[in-house]
Amino acid sequence: MGVLGRVKWRLMNAGYAIRRCVLAKLRLATRGCKMMAFDPAGRLLLVRHGYGRSDLWMLPGGGVGRRESPGDAARRELEEEAGCRAERVELVGVYRSAAEGKRDTIHLFRGETADEPRPDGLEVIEARFFALDALPPTTSPATLRRVRDLREGTAGGRW
Repeated sequence: MGVLGRVKWRLMNAGYAIRRCVLAKLRLATRGCKMMAFDPAGRLLLVRHGYGRSDLWMLPGGGVGRRESPGDAARRELEEEAGCRAERVELVGVYRSAAEGKRDTIHLFRGETADEPRPDGLEVIEARFFALDALPPTTSPATLRRVRDLREGTAGGRW
């Protein structure tokens, strides 16, 4: 990573920390989305971010824009974070979270992609497909709960 890349990475980390503090202090309500994207072999796409807990594998996702539907946001986030387009997208469940002092509503979607992941190396440093029975040991607890919810058909509720 060159000098410009390191500067972008530091700014991204600082912005992430500041945003978390502001949302926690103001107790703002936010809308988010996550995408469970599966390849033709039935493997789940997970990403590792270049900021925050970069050691954890997570579902691609992020914020829902003011004039954006949660489904459109989930498709956009998948493309931004992993370079993959989603097909046959369906809502799995709606969750609520008060983690980090926020009031989040998170829409979880399931979709399919035939694309190979192409992370940008800054926001997302790695993106790979994993079999559901062979997820990495550093998969985030929330992601493991979402996989369990999908298998058990119990999606929705607390994040």
